[in-house]
Amino acid sequence: MGYRVAVVGATGAVGREILKTLQEREFPVDEIVALASPRSTGREVSFGDRTLKVQNLETFDFTGWDVALFSPGASVSAIHAPRAAKAGCIVIDNTSHFRMEPDVPLVVPEVNPNDLKKAKRGIVANPNCSTIQMVVVLKPLHDLFTVKRVVVSTYQAVSGAGKDGMDELFTQTKGTFVNDPPKIEQFQKQIAFNCIPQIDRFMDDGATKEEWKMAVETKKILDPEISVMATCVRVPVFIGHSEAVAVEFEEPVDLKKAREVLREAEGVILLDERDDGGYVTPIDCVGEDATYVSRLRIDPTVPNGLAFWCVADNLRKGAALNAVQIAETMIALDLLPNRN
Repeated sequence: MGYRVAVVGATGAVGREILKTLQEREFPVDEIVALASPRSTGREVSFGDRTLKVQNLETFDFTGWDVALFSPGASVSAIHAPRAAKAGCIVIDNTSHFRMEPDVPLVVPEVNPNDLKKAKRGIVANPNCSTIQMVVVLKPLHDLFTVKRVVVSTYQAVSGAGKDGMDELFTQTKGTFVNDPPKIEQFQKQIAFNCIPQIDRFMDDGATKEEWKMAVETKKILDPEISVMATCVRVPVFIGHSEAVAVEFEEPVDLKKAREVLREAEGVILLDERDDGGYVTPIDCVGEDATYVSRLRIDPTVPNGLAFWCVADNLRKGAALNAVQIAETMIALDLLPNRN
């Protein structure tokens, strides 16, 4: 028997990817509805070979629906996710609003699936895209050597800022060749042919909110004892986040064992040939479900150090796929009620 599924924020980049992922993974859907803001009501989105007419989130009644996958923006989730949960619908929220609330599990299914049993409010939070791909790789290494400290630099695609961010990169890039002055709207500086070391707002300690998210989310998902120092950079790439990660462990690192455990790790593909082009770049991971690991090597500058490069499609594993996997895991753990 299937489930009645609502996709909230269905007209956005992540919402469309959720619909695509549900169909590709043959999620057991009996009925599906696409929801968005009043201004998007009546628009059409695709679900496999079907076309869904978008309905108004603000007037939608979630009573009788089994699961809602939210990706409408934090302020919208703050209002409508509790309303859906109160109606008995399990909410999987992709925004930042609920992530650090103590009674809302923050879950990456390959890392902490049993935390889903703590979803007493009927809401589960999907972590930040950059956090997801990093903890998927750290988990098997943490089990083997115990992670003590992580220093990470991210190179994040403009799709992390939504369709408008992708449009701005395209327009600025095209404009460069015809001498049009760049119009800066979505980012703090020109993004075409540039790198911007700011994602989200600055905090009092000089870190950005994105960097703070990576630190606190890693602690909540993986281990509260892990220290994380992040520098998050927006780069002129459409899809695919990259990360250069240096990890210090509590125990001595055996590189051969690290390779073996990563080859076997769920959701991870190790592609590290130590030759020209023997690594994965963001363009290689578009449309892929896995987090790819390359450039794995001992870091000789700290005791028990290991460094690696990882890339993932931020719209899939960094957002849509992880949300759908949460729903699949809840079914496997008998945590998603089926009213049929």
